[in-house]
Amino acid sequence: MPKMKTDSGAKKRIKITGSGKLRRRQAFRGHLMETKSSTRTRRLGRETTISPGMEKNIKKLMGL
Repeated sequence: MPKMKTDSGAKKRIKITGSGKLRRRQAFRGHLMETKSSTRTRRLGRETTISPGMEKNIKKLMGL
């Protein structure tokens, strides 16, 4: 049986922490920044954890 390949899109976007949690960038930070408040852009600049419902699917993509 062939080896399981990691999804290259997921590999580029998701980092795994030391404890095994998955971290991702937040959306809505790409463009049209003038309309968004400074508070909102600072909040969106931080990484966030992936929701528990999606974790199983993403771990499969990452080959974990």
